[in-house]
Amino acid sequence: MLRSKRLPRKFAAPWRCCGGIFDWDKSNARLAELNAAVEAPDFWNDSARAQQLMRERTRLEKGVGGYRRIEQELTDTLALAEMAEAEGDQVMLDEAQKALARLRDDVQARELDSLLSGEADGNDAYLEVHAGAGGTEAQDWAEMLLRMYIRWAEQHDYKVEWIEESAGEGAGVKSATVRVIGENAYGWLKTESGVHRLVRISPFDANARRQTSFASVWVYPVVDDKINVEVQDKFLRVDTYRSSGAGGQHVNKTDSAVRMTYALPGQEPVVVACQSERSQHQNRAKAMAMLKARLYENELQKREAQAAAMNATKTDIGWGHQIRSYVLQPYQMVKDLRTGVETGNTGAVLDGDLDRFLKASLAARIKGADAVANAPPN
Repeated sequence: MLRSKRLPRKFAAPWRCCGGIFDWDKSNARLAELNAAVEAPDFWNDSARAQQLMRERTRLEKGVGGYRRIEQELTDTLALAEMAEAEGDQVMLDEAQKALARLRDDVQARELDSLLSGEADGNDAYLEVHAGAGGTEAQDWAEMLLRMYIRWAEQHDYKVEWIEESAGEGAGVKSATVRVIGENAYGWLKTESGVHRLVRISPFDANARRQTSFASVWVYPVVDDKINVEVQDKFLRVDTYRSSGAGGQHVNKTDSAVRMTYALPGQEPVVVACQSERSQHQNRAKAMAMLKARLYENELQKREAQAAAMNATKTDIGWGHQIRSYVLQPYQMVKDLRTGVETGNTGAVLDGDLDRFLKASLAARIKGADAVANAPPN
């Protein structure tokens, strides 16, 4: 029974915590700054900057306003429930309980949204898939993974733009890159970087033997021109080649596709490629944008290395390095090896039902970051 106007613990303003959930004081202060900036007479002199600030303001207004609405509705509902108890009105009390349940769902949804508070979480994302060793088996698995992410994107009303594909020998893909376009695309997908392991009865084996295949996924944010990423020409190699694909606009008779390799001394080379445009000039521009995005992601990872250990996922595509296992034989199970989240509905997962894994890995990442931030100094 609800006998107190004090907020129940499960509704106790989780958004007002600092750190990984929602920094209430910082958000309100920033919103006040933006409101003042909008009133300035020269605000629209720089149209691009003004639009960027307006988007930030709208996002903050939505977040802050939504949490204030929840808090007010919660206070009103608890008062209504207390009145219903005092008057013995069971119908009114039932309505109050239903309202509390709706508010709880709203709070949980906003907690998940507030996990996407990283520097580039709101951006579009590049998603690369690479087949591991194993020939046709691994290449087919890489294509299955790519399809899984495209289905997930479609289910969340994201647009998918094809960037580059290297077809497999007989089936699947050796590698492919797509751009996932939509709000928070990078934020949701960023924890998918790593090695994914498949166990199944091989459709390419006449003896129907069980096979294990590996493929890696790499996700990095799309960055705009305002983020300054230095690319030194002396460490950059640009190669051109003929586009490949299923046909149509992606097959050219000229070397229009572009591959860029950026190799700083003592560091692993960064390689990107683009063949989605007919023009070599356009492909070169897109490849440079992708290269800068990869370099920016590398910098973000350095900042988060202690909390998320993300660099550990960029290892060999094989045993001992996988982040998730997809077992189709002899039983059905998909299990995330970082969070322990698992399901037996493998078909749904391969059709894009990834939300349970994405939410758990985001929450674990935030928890790890908070643990590092709150740890006592050595």
